Amino acid sequence: MFTGSGEAVAMARWEEVLDEIVRTRRRALVGYAYLLTGNLCEAEDLVQDALFRTFRRGRAATDFELAESYVRRAIVTTFVDGTRRTTRWRGVRHLVTSPDRTDRVEPVVEARVDVLAALAVLTPRERACVVLRYFSDLTIRDVADRLSISEGTVKRYLSDANAKLATRLGPIRAADDDLTVTPSGTTATPAQGGAR
Repeated sequence: MFTGSGEAVAMARWEEVLDEIVRTRRRALVGYAYLLTGNLCEAEDLVQDALFRTFRRGRAATDFELAESYVRRAIVTTFVDGTRRTTRWRGVRHLVTSPDRTDRVEPVVEARVDVLAALAVLTPRERACVVLRYFSDLTIRDVADRLSISEGTVKRYLSDANAKLATRLGPIRAADDDLTVTPSGTTATPAQGGAR
């Protein structure tokens, strides 16, 4: 029950914002989540969970751009947290279940499959850093803020991820990046003046 018309207006506004995000940005959000999960069904579930987390109290999400950024942050957080739980479950599920069938990936565009396979070898944190840095085009500092880790840790995750991706996809051109992976696998930043 509402105590005043201000609360009713705020509730109507967050419902409008939620409706607008679902109508206009759902596909982009699912694509974003898909880069993290590598599975369309899991990506859709991840977006649904993120929308719920963002709008469950109907507060603070009355601005469209701000609400979308909250949803994107919730997607990454939910992915990282969920991966921890899944990893734990995989370690003990053999005690209570029978072996699962392996899922087959239907043939798709070859490059897309290669990228998905390469992303699959990354740890959840490496994958989150790669998606935030290269897909969301965030700076190292912004990635660190989003994941609540230090900039040096982000650079380390990106360096490790780039090395893993390079072995699967070939050399990575990082001319405009502030993190360069050299052919020998050492990492250098422009401030260091090159590989050592």
